[in-house]
Amino acid sequence: MNLLVTSSPHIHSGRTTSRLMADVLIALLPAVVAGIYFFGLRAAILMVVSIASCKIAEFLWCAVRRQPHTLRDCSAAVTGLLLALTLPVSVPYWVPVVGGFFAMIVVKGLGGGLGQNTFNPALAARAFLVLLFPAAMTRFAAAGTSIGSAPMSVDIVSSATPLHHMVMPELPNVSLLDAFLGNLPGCIGEVSALALLIGGAYLVIRKVISLRIPVAYLAAVAVLTLIFNKGQDPIQWMAYNLLCGGVLLGAIFMATDYATSPVTPLGQIVYGVGCGVLTVVFRYFGLFPEGVTYAILLMNAVAWALDRITPPRRFTSIPGGAK
Repeated sequence: MNLLVTSSPHIHSGRTTSRLMADVLIALLPAVVAGIYFFGLRAAILMVVSIASCKIAEFLWCAVRRQPHTLRDCSAAVTGLLLALTLPVSVPYWVPVVGGFFAMIVVKGLGGGLGQNTFNPALAARAFLVLLFPAAMTRFAAAGTSIGSAPMSVDIVSSATPLHHMVMPELPNVSLLDAFLGNLPGCIGEVSALALLIGGAYLVIRKVISLRIPVAYLAAVAVLTLIFNKGQDPIQWMAYNLLCGGVLLGAIFMATDYATSPVTPLGQIVYGVGCGVLTVVFRYFGLFPEGVTYAILLMNAVAWALDRITPPRRFTSIPGGAK
């Protein structure tokens, strides 16, 4: 069978960058609501500060480069919101400002702009913040704690996350139901697995993302933590590894970033498995109990190579014609 390619103009899918980014923002709304519900007004303020910082940084970068600003495509808003969701609610307000400028100018701007950056801007900014301010980035508030809007509110109650308990190793002191709903210490947007799954389902239904990367990522984490479990109950150990920390946020919203992930189907599966394997390795042997950030960033660095070694099957004509 021959593939007939006609001359332009071709049919346009109707998808634009701004529409895709708007879908991502809508998908993040359940996590936003959950973060505000569990951590209070301060979580909302951090989100606003982070988004505003990313928008201002992008505007200034475009002004310096004498290029038209790209604020309307909503990519800066997505980066700012994702960055805020990866932060503990107790961080000072200037932390997302530093992270936002690093994400938009160093990672995205110097990386070539939208679609050209090698690393996910929000995750790269988080890694940068952990490197500079490890104490602030590892001080977590207990869910449900009354948290004020002051830069460093005195009523913040620090609490160990489930992943800190699992380093011991021992099963966390929260129930699986609380881990699923979000009633546990952690970063603003990672605590509620339910909210993240709702957002992921929306992205899949809207065909913004495919299931290859998230499923491969989560399957790799599930298999490895089940086989090499450290808890009294292998099934519970696996479940806590999937529900706690940033695995779901990373698998659904970070690893699927168009610019920093492979485009070939097989490449996406290998990429997802690699993210899952590295996450477990970092969690088991790393300095910090979490490993999602560095796992995805390392796989970002090899995404181009995965596209090279996993080319899709090309359409071609059969010599002599089809029979």
